[in-house]
Amino acid sequence: MKSKILALSKNEEFKNLLKQKKISNKYVTIFFGQLTGKDDSKLNISFVTKKKIGNAVKRNKIKRRLRNIVNEAVKKVTLKFNYSYLVIAKSTMLNNEYKNIKETLFQDLEKIK
Repeated sequence: MKSKILALSKNEEFKNLLKQKKISNKYVTIFFGQLTGKDDSKLNISFVTKKKIGNAVKRNKIKRRLRNIVNEAVKKVTLKFNYSYLVIAKSTMLNNEYKNIKETLFQDLEKIK
């Protein structure tokens, strides 16, 4: 079953989210908040990896991992669908195990209320 994940598309959406609340850990920084005019039945989330992390292969690997974790989080963790999320990856994601990243991200997503 395909989950209902929608990416942010407009530059102003990114700028508005960067001004709102954030949670940070050693793998990612998550900016979250409510954006006007968004569909509450879908999860608005975008993943960002900076060029400083590595080449395109490494950046895409990080994005695939994050997308996979969020798909599992939709099923297991209560995510607020009225919030929009911006997940900015850090370079420590490349060298760590998927299981550790997943547990840390699940804990942070639980904190968002």
